[in-house]
Amino acid sequence: MNFLSIIETIGNSYLKSREIYNIIGIVLGILTIYKSVYYAIGFLFTRKFKPATNKHKYAILIAARNEKFVIGNLLDSIKKQDYPSDLLTTFVVADNCTDNTAEIARKHGAICYERFDNEHKTKGFAMQYLLEQIEKDYGRMSFEGYFIFDADNLLNQNFITKMNDAFDSGEKIITSYRNTKNFDENWIASTYALHWIRSIRCNHRARSVLRLATNIQGTGFLFASEIVKNGWKYTSLTEDRALTADAVAQGYQITYQDEAEFFDEQPTSLRVALRQRLRWSKGHLLAFAESGPSLFLNIFFGKLFVKEKWNNDKKAKKQKTLKDFLLSILESIRHRFASFDTLMQLTPIVVINLVRWILVSVIIYACFSSVYGLENVSIITGNTWFAKALVLLFGKKRLTLSPGITAFFVSALLAILARFIYRIGTYLAKCWVAVYLFIVEGHRIKKISFWKKCLYTLTWPTFDIIGRYTIYAALFVKVTWKPIPHNSQITIDDIDKSKKDN
Repeated sequence: MNFLSIIETIGNSYLKSREIYNIIGIVLGILTIYKSVYYAIGFLFTRKFKPATNKHKYAILIAARNEKFVIGNLLDSIKKQDYPSDLLTTFVVADNCTDNTAEIARKHGAICYERFDNEHKTKGFAMQYLLEQIEKDYGRMSFEGYFIFDADNLLNQNFITKMNDAFDSGEKIITSYRNTKNFDENWIASTYALHWIRSIRCNHRARSVLRLATNIQGTGFLFASEIVKNGWKYTSLTEDRALTADAVAQGYQITYQDEAEFFDEQPTSLRVALRQRLRWSKGHLLAFAESGPSLFLNIFFGKLFVKEKWNNDKKAKKQKTLKDFLLSILESIRHRFASFDTLMQLTPIVVINLVRWILVSVIIYACFSSVYGLENVSIITGNTWFAKALVLLFGKKRLTLSPGITAFFVSALLAILARFIYRIGTYLAKCWVAVYLFIVEGHRIKKISFWKKCLYTLTWPTFDIIGRYTIYAALFVKVTWKPIPHNSQITIDDIDKSKKDN
């Protein structure tokens, strides 16, 4: 079979391939349409917790690498908590530090362990080491729960009290409201800040109301000591995604406490942001590969194939009442849907869409055009408002070409142009998300000028643009963990003063 015959064979498969392309798109749309319900719930509701009747004993874990500029401010904000200090023990692992992070941590009252290991550099390995030292010196189970923070974080005075309310209600894994201390430093920091708030409004609030499992996002969360009874196992590039997936597979809820607010520092350098986002994307793919199969099985079989990794104090017992039986059914449904929801989070849908677009819309369609030519084909296509605006501006330009190599390349270029116009249109449409967030969360966002809000609204969609293309790159690029520099001198007192001034 010669080259032309191959082109003709591929081209003749276009109509069937297009049907399959559309079916896949419909299936993916159906599988993710439930998220629109999350948006509605997140707009109206979040879960509330009653004041705790018990004060629990916690350890605070901080992994720090060359964090001399910020670690002291975090520890000071921990000291200012309105929670009994005798029930809190702060541990810092100074991980491969070349500065005086360890000295500062000890000066501010933390128990600090120093770790030097150039081969195992991720935050997960640092946490593993820290919990090993705690086991030796204190016993991991001597604490009822563990908080994890990054060295650049700052805590509201009532943060631990509010998290304790959720923990005392029986929740085992709890995340919190992630705010940004350098929101207005530049447009890059603002994209991160808006992303965290979007996660709260579009994911955390609804999942907590529905008693599902939201996703842990690196820092500012609390988990029961039973999670680390046998040590810390999550040492990949994104330990938070791995812990989330594993917890959901085990049947745990991951809830959200809206009243517990902390602040962190976001990157301001595009180079640093790209490096971080590439690591996140690689970790996302690894978490999908590692936990995807288990989550998929859970959807259909519940915990039948799940190996219990943690002792969650659920003693096996026979169902004695109809109520017990009905509750077990509801829990099974909850667990299966939470597994499905988490699997949808981890599934790299953007990669699936890219592959089907390249195969069908570019390659197969180009072969089809080379065989049958192009007849009265629109140059500008699409249903976004941006595409429609271009049509109004330039008119309905059409093109006709005879079969051949020219038609092959022109059709491929038209497909790329259509994709570009579609992406620009969808990304610009996302500017309205920033407007929505500025309105509904304006009371918690740092006060900034109207013009900065306009700028950040226009630049906000770049967060998703970067995320899309870093996940493409992560398929082929080897990624290693590198620290993110933190230099902000903002303290929790500065934030409190700013709130009062507002």
